[in-house]
Amino acid sequence: MSVFGHWTRAEGLPAFAYRDAGTTWDPIIDPPRGGHRVHLGNRRITLVADTEGRSGLWDEHTGCRWITERAGVSRLGGLSTEGARTGVFGPTFSRVRVADGDTALERTVLCPEGQMPWVLIRVEVVNQGDVALRRTLSEEWVVHPRLVDLEFGPRRDGAAAEGEAVLLENVGGERAMTESGPLAVTVEVGLAPGESRTLWFRFGLDDGCSPVDPVALYSGSLAALRERLPSATARRAPEAAAEVPWHAAVLTGGACVDGVLGGHTLDQGSAYSFRHGFNGAARDPLQHALPLVYIEPDLALSVLRNTCAWGSPDGDLPYALDGRKRPWTGLFRPSDQNLWALWLAAEYAAATGDLDAFARPVPYHPCHHADPVPLEENLRRQFRFFADEVGVGEHGHVRILNADWNDLALSETGIDRESMIEHGESVLNSAMAAWVLPVYAGLAERLGDTATAAEARVRAADLRERVANEWNGRWFRRAYGPGAEPVGDNDLWLEVQPWAILCGAADPTRARALLTTIDETCRKGSPLGARVRWPPSEGNRGSVWFSINMTLIWAAARHDPDLAWDEWRRMTLHAHSAAYPDTWAGTLSGPDAYLAPESDRPGQTWALPELGVAMQAYPVANLHSHAQPLLGYLRLLGVEPTADGRVRCGGDGHFESRTLTVRPDGSGRLRGVGTIGVLTRDGRTVRGNGELTWQ
Repeated sequence: MSVFGHWTRAEGLPAFAYRDAGTTWDPIIDPPRGGHRVHLGNRRITLVADTEGRSGLWDEHTGCRWITERAGVSRLGGLSTEGARTGVFGPTFSRVRVADGDTALERTVLCPEGQMPWVLIRVEVVNQGDVALRRTLSEEWVVHPRLVDLEFGPRRDGAAAEGEAVLLENVGGERAMTESGPLAVTVEVGLAPGESRTLWFRFGLDDGCSPVDPVALYSGSLAALRERLPSATARRAPEAAAEVPWHAAVLTGGACVDGVLGGHTLDQGSAYSFRHGFNGAARDPLQHALPLVYIEPDLALSVLRNTCAWGSPDGDLPYALDGRKRPWTGLFRPSDQNLWALWLAAEYAAATGDLDAFARPVPYHPCHHADPVPLEENLRRQFRFFADEVGVGEHGHVRILNADWNDLALSETGIDRESMIEHGESVLNSAMAAWVLPVYAGLAERLGDTATAAEARVRAADLRERVANEWNGRWFRRAYGPGAEPVGDNDLWLEVQPWAILCGAADPTRARALLTTIDETCRKGSPLGARVRWPPSEGNRGSVWFSINMTLIWAAARHDPDLAWDEWRRMTLHAHSAAYPDTWAGTLSGPDAYLAPESDRPGQTWALPELGVAMQAYPVANLHSHAQPLLGYLRLLGVEPTADGRVRCGGDGHFESRTLTVRPDGSGRLRGVGTIGVLTRDGRTVRGNGELTWQ
C-alpha cells in the first residue's frame, strides 16, 4: 500500500523492501529535502540509513552528537552504492545492491549486537560476466562530528564535537583514522567469471576491539537478534506478527550507554534529539522502558537508574538534559515526572522479583556534588518531592505547576499563565497518581518501607475520589484554574479519560459510557486513532498522540475489547501506510503525534515555526512510535502490574520473549530473578522463584 515499498523477511527477520519514490518532505523550519531516513542501532551506536544509499552515525554516549550524516558508500570502479534507490531495511541493518551488467555489488551495514560503537560493513562483489574482473574496491566515509545542543529555528551547522578518533578499517588489513574529514580504504579485487568475494570493514569509534572473525560476528549478531526479539500473533491484529518484533528492535536500538550518568539513555530521539539537541522530557525514557520490562528487563532497569540519576537530592527530576547532558530546567517544570519513575520501578519489581536492584546505589547528576544513594532511597525521595513539593491545590488535585503531561497545557486552557502556575491543578495527574501510587506502595511494602506504602495508598484513595467527582455527565474535567474555574467542561480532553477509568474513578457503567462517547467524538473518522481534543480546532489540539492512545487501549481493554483492538490497529505502521501511502513518517517509524484528518497536513506532524520548534523537522525515530504499540499490545493481552506486586496475565493473543510468554488460552510463562507472583486470567495466583509457568 505504501509508495515506498513493502514488508518482507531478510535474514529470518521482519524487514522492509524500500524504494526511493522521489518524494520530498518539508521540515517547515528548514528547506525542503529529498531522501528519507530510518534509525537502527545496538546499545551504543545508531545507524541512520537513508533511501538514497547513504549512511550516518549518531552517538549519545557523552552528548547529542553526529559522527557523520549522509555518508558511507562503497565504490568498485565506476559502480557505486551512492544514490542506490532500492534496498532493504532490517531491524539492525541496511542493505543495497547495485549492478552494471557484468558486476554486482551488495553492501550491508550492520550494528553488531552489544555495545560496539561502530558498524560492521559486509561488501559482496560478484562477477556476472564472461571474463575475469580486476578492479579496486573503495570503502569511503566522511567524518563530520557535530554536537547538537539546544538548536531552535533554522538549522545551523552546530558546534564541532570534542575531537575523538574515528576509524575506518578493512578488517584485518588497512586502517585509516581521523577526527574530521574524509576516510577511505581500498582493496584490489580480482574475480574469475561467476566468482564472488566478500570483504569486511568497520567504521566508527575505535574501541580497540577489531573483530578477529567478522563472519562469526555478523552471523552471531543476527542469530542473537533473532533470539532476543519477541514474537506475536493475534487473530484481531495480523499486523502484530511483523510490527511487534520490529518495534522491539528499533526501541532497543535507540539505547546508548551513558558515559556521564551511567546506565542507558532511551530518549525520544526524533526532532528533540537529532534536530533540536536535547533529551526530554524525563518522563519519556521511563515510559519507553515500560514494555522492556517484559522483553529486556536488564535494559529497563538500566534506563530507570539512568533517568533517576538526572535528578537532585530533593527528588526533583529536571524537564530535560541539554545536548551536553546538563539539566535543562528553564523552559518547563512538569508535575508528573516522578510518577513515571515510581511506575517503572514498581512494574520492573513485579515482573522480575529483583528486589536486590533497589539496594544498589544510584548517583545524582554530577552538578549537584551529592553522594549516591540506593535506588530505593532515590525513589522514596521522588515520592516525597511529589507529595510535598508538587503537592495539591485548593480542590485537592495535584498542582499543575507550568505543565503536566501536556507541555502546552497552560496556554491551551486560556487562563492567565501566572495564575495557573500558582493555583492551577491537574485532574490528569490526580487520576494518574491514583493508579501509580498504589502500585508503588506495593513495591515500598515489599522493600520494608511500610510508612511510605501506607501514605501512598491514602493519597491515592483521596485522589481517586476527587477524580470521580469531576464527572460532568459526559466525561471527566481536565484541570482547574484559580478559584472554581474548571477546564474541560465543554470540550473533551482525552488524556485524562483513560486514567480516570484505570484508577477506578469510573465504575464499569460510566467507563463504558465514556468509551462510547470517545468513539463517537475523538475516534470518529480518524484512521490513526483518537484525537487528543474534541472538538478539534486550530493548532495541534486535535492531534493523535501515541502515549495517550496507549492508555486508551489499556482502559478500553477492560471494558470494550473490540474498541481496544481497533484502536491498536489504528496505531500501527500498516494503518498509516494505508491512510497516507506517500508520507514516509509512519512507514517504518514516526513522530510522537500525527495531525488529525481535518488538518491541512493530515498524517504528518506538528510544527511551531514561531517558536523555532518542529517535530516535522525530523518526523521519524521518535521512540513513542515504537514503545507505545508494544506496551499497548501487552495491555491488550492483560499484562499489567497489580497493587500488591503481582503481574496480571490474560490472553486473547500470543506474545513470546525470553522473559514472558502469553498464549490466547490464558496459559503462559514468566521468568524472574527473585520471588514473583502471577494473577492468571481465571483468577488464580501462581507464585515462586525464577521461572513460573501456568495453564
